[in-house]
Amino acid sequence: MTILLFGITKDIVGSPTLSFPTSSVSGKRMPNTVKELKVYLGKTYPELNKLSSLAVAVNNAYADDDHIINSYDEIALIPPVSGG
Repeated sequence: MTILLFGITKDIVGSPTLSFPTSSVSGKRMPNTVKELKVYLGKTYPELNKLSSLAVAVNNAYADDDHIINSYDEIALIPPVSGG
């Protein structure tokens, strides 16, 4: 699973992408839903929890928390944006 990071999420993680092994994450099963992924990332990168919102796209489409994710999905974390 590849996770693309944009804006402040890229700064928090320190990289423009994250990759998860297909079998497990730190000996645990891989997150199955967008919500599980958000919880995992929030524990791994606590600064993400401070964002006012965090949209997630799966394969180029916005996804709700109950959306099922698979090891072959491309996921994007989209932080809040402001215009000017």
